[in-house]
Amino acid sequence: MDDRRDSLLLDDQLCFALYAASRAVTGLYRPLLDELGLTYPQYLVLLVLWENGDCPVKDLGAALHLDYGTLSPLLKRLEATGLIRRERRPEDERSVRIALTEQGLALREKARDVPPVIGEAMGLPPEEFDALRAALRKLTSSVTAYLG
Repeated sequence: MDDRRDSLLLDDQLCFALYAASRAVTGLYRPLLDELGLTYPQYLVLLVLWENGDCPVKDLGAALHLDYGTLSPLLKRLEATGLIRRERRPEDERSVRIALTEQGLALREKARDVPPVIGEAMGLPPEEFDALRAALRKLTSSVTAYLG
């Protein structure tokens, strides 16, 4: 039986296929996001805020699978560019909410051009795109559960 999961060949590694695909897709985003003045992680933060509105840093980190130490510098840079503001809650000084500024809200319209370009470049029919996204979500959930 040929079980490629036990192989030490680079091309048999799922982790390498994921890594290479991630680098390719992130590279695809780079010139589009450069036009918006954003990095890929900053774009992800804005996607969450555009979808959900103001939210606590904790919820933002959970949505993006990022810890506070990684998220905090990202938020500071977005605040420095005038796209978001951090607000301490009066009833709990430890809790910080992230809110979009007018500039951050306005950027959403310019960003609407990004997903169609990415989708076209991926070259996947809608059903394959949906199946791949579902498989990756399942993989993420399984590995996260395994790690505890």
